[in-house]
Amino acid sequence: MISTLAASIILAHSTAFEVPTAGAANDARRIRQDQWHLRFLNVAKAHLVTRGSGIVVAVPDTGVDAHPDLAGNLLRGTDVMSDAGGDGRRDANSHGTAMAGLIAAHGAADNLGALGIAPEAKILPIISSAADNRGEADDLAAAVEYATSHHADVISISSSGATSARLVQAIKAALAADIVVVAGVGNRPEAISVGYPASEDDVIAVAGVDRAGRHASISVTGPEADVAAPAVDIYSTSYGGKYSKGTGTSGATAIVAGAAALIRSKYPDLPAQEVAHRLTATAIDKGPPGRDDEYGYGVIDLVAALTADVPPLGFESPSVTAPTSTAARGSSDDNSTARGLATLGVLLVAGGGYLVWRRRRRAEDPPPRISR
Repeated sequence: MISTLAASIILAHSTAFEVPTAGAANDARRIRQDQWHLRFLNVAKAHLVTRGSGIVVAVPDTGVDAHPDLAGNLLRGTDVMSDAGGDGRRDANSHGTAMAGLIAAHGAADNLGALGIAPEAKILPIISSAADNRGEADDLAAAVEYATSHHADVISISSSGATSARLVQAIKAALAADIVVVAGVGNRPEAISVGYPASEDDVIAVAGVDRAGRHASISVTGPEADVAAPAVDIYSTSYGGKYSKGTGTSGATAIVAGAAALIRSKYPDLPAQEVAHRLTATAIDKGPPGRDDEYGYGVIDLVAALTADVPPLGFESPSVTAPTSTAARGSSDDNSTARGLATLGVLLVAGGGYLVWRRRRRAEDPPPRISR
């Protein structure tokens, strides 16, 4: 039996997110240039397809401050940690505001300010962690329950650690409600294995890469990893109209949540499992061919995820055809080939079961090759 203390503590992934008092990260004229992950992921081309309109992304975190770059995109949320209530739109830490900005910041004219992956999506802010970046497992559970009851399309969880029966139940209920749940694998040296909820089946577990597209040393490894995204020197919004810079799988998680928002906007009738399928099937393979513990199925490719001809789950296909994309390609290993998700089967309902797409993907059978 897990001790009460062990089961109660959740660690926010990226304690490295900080608010500079001066410099480029605090300057709206240069923040866009510092957001290297936008160019790395070819976000401009993805935005020609969709910008995330109509999608709500719940962010259970330290809260989200009303940053100018998020104006109009920040909904009223809640504070599950305070008896006095609150709408989630305050942040004494900066972490939650940074995550929200990576997902849905729209910046300003002339390429000023921060830009998110899905700048027309809405953020549902939920305070579930204290200003010291820590929280209770049951507080995160309450946040997930709130997001589910308020019909979020995506839940972005940039925290990891021990769990509780209530949290497990909340995560499974969100998945059963057809919500895409994204969570980070965790950060070294605080963690040595993939934490919860990233370790839960059907949750998209996100690892991190550096500017060169290689595995980020801070990112935990493990068989639960599904995809990877930029996690080093990630610039975003912060409280008080400022900007932040951070390293950790928190940022990678928010970026993948933004990618999921784009997919749900482009394909509004696509079930959550199919959203995950698109992300893994179109990822740029890194490291050894096929899935591995550092990158999962590879670095996300936004353009391919939005435009590739990806057969749905349950259908055998020798190949998945995607248009030419430069995302993550320039830094790919020489011996890497683009591969994707193997056939996953159908949703199981007997006994309250869920589609165990992760277990099926991790079989020894090689995933279908993607043609580019």
